[in-house]
Amino acid sequence: MADRERRSGRRGRRSAAETAPAPTRSIAYRRLINPLIRQPAFSDDRVEAIHQTALRVLEELGIKVLNGQARDRFKKAGADVDGDSWMVRLDRGLVEEAIRTAPGQFDLIAGSAERRVTLGGDHVAFMGVGGPPHISDLDHGKRPGTLEDTRNLIKLTQSFDVVHLLSPNVEPQDIPIEIRHLDMTYAEMTLSDKAPFVYARGPGQVRDCFAMIRLARGVDEDTFAARPYCYTVINTNSPRQLDIPMCQGIMDFADAGQISLITPFTLSGAMAPVTIAGALTLAHAEALAGITLAQVSRPGAPVLYGSFTSNVDMKSGSPAFGTPEFIKGAFGAGQLARHIDVPWRGSVGTASNAPDEQAVYETLMSMWGNMLGGAHVHLHAAGWLEGGLTASMEKFVLDVEMLQILAEMLQPLDASDAAIGYDAIAEVEPGGHFFAAAHTMERYQTAFYQPLVSDWRNFGQWSEDGATWSSTRANRIWKETLANFTPPPLDPGIVEALDEFVIRRKAEGGEPPVS
Repeated sequence: MADRERRSGRRGRRSAAETAPAPTRSIAYRRLINPLIRQPAFSDDRVEAIHQTALRVLEELGIKVLNGQARDRFKKAGADVDGDSWMVRLDRGLVEEAIRTAPGQFDLIAGSAERRVTLGGDHVAFMGVGGPPHISDLDHGKRPGTLEDTRNLIKLTQSFDVVHLLSPNVEPQDIPIEIRHLDMTYAEMTLSDKAPFVYARGPGQVRDCFAMIRLARGVDEDTFAARPYCYTVINTNSPRQLDIPMCQGIMDFADAGQISLITPFTLSGAMAPVTIAGALTLAHAEALAGITLAQVSRPGAPVLYGSFTSNVDMKSGSPAFGTPEFIKGAFGAGQLARHIDVPWRGSVGTASNAPDEQAVYETLMSMWGNMLGGAHVHLHAAGWLEGGLTASMEKFVLDVEMLQILAEMLQPLDASDAAIGYDAIAEVEPGGHFFAAAHTMERYQTAFYQPLVSDWRNFGQWSEDGATWSSTRANRIWKETLANFTPPPLDPGIVEALDEFVIRRKAEGGEPPVS
């Protein structure tokens, strides 16, 4: 033992190189570019046929618009509006002009410059689950969402760079609807510097949220209106209907220069034709109607072409996600979005009721449909469960693992002479190995992606360490992430101003949503 210690140096003493922190691979996935070849579902002439049929639907059949102010704006722009049936028929020239003025790419401003997100082109952004009323985890099961759950999901979103935007999150059922928007926006502004989501639930609530964002970002109304600082999600009532709050949301956000993700939810065989081509045609018509309302409200208003086309289980009527039809629908939606040159929001989903194998493969197939289809925004990409009725803490972490792997896949490969490695190949004798090769030793610490959840040890090592499944490991990771969370710095004066605003608006009774 003494001889070995003398040969290796005194026990406990190590060189500076040995004690220095090991290099780590960067996981700053803040700017992602999708270099993949876009996968088509249709030939170019069939894409044009779908587009022309959608224009015909709007021109001849029309769309029912329940909001009187929206009907007035359509009529002022030249649409044929029936005051009795509330049907609005849009001349194709009006729609084509709206397409022309809708921007093809723009930036979404965040609380710090490095969190800015570009929407359009080859850029891609991921966001978490949006809008379920329930939360679940392995410790407590499924239960109604609370404000604390909302805050926890915001913290998780802030903690992982691969989730680029704040999302609708989970609805805090313990907060009355007339003040819920105040607590949710306050949490977004104080726990994250990523760009926020705002519910479109009427002018009063939207004004409150816009005011809080301006306070947090330190901008006046003119600056706020000049560039988008937040976004909302607009869902049409398929088939062929725009309801009161969704119309109001399109107008409120367009008037303020903020982003609307206009998204028909077309389930083949239920709210849309049973064929994917037919469902996409209906979805295209509805999205164009929403885009047109935004552009007649304010030409150049930032919008995203939304897509959420899938099929139903024809035995039960339940929505299905991650199916072959969902994937091909995403390919087709991407083609239609590119056809009109508007950034595209895709959707990621699963019908699974637990963070199990079904949840993983349906989510992953949904992601691939969007990725190969060229989606610029992937909504519900982390934490979605039970067809969107539940947000899962464990699945959020499992999905982050998948998103980080996708983000790594998008990184360009090094094909320099050094990377090609002729000298490394020459160094190792036939039948040898590259573990100790100079080429390996120079690179091994940062050569490969290091997993967040996956356990790559052999069966014996895994068993000796408790034989934990991935969902159990994800449970540990989200708890550790929350325990170690530190919010981004925010000026105390801004926090005080937000506090005063929320206290005052709550004392005034908040604002009921429109319906």
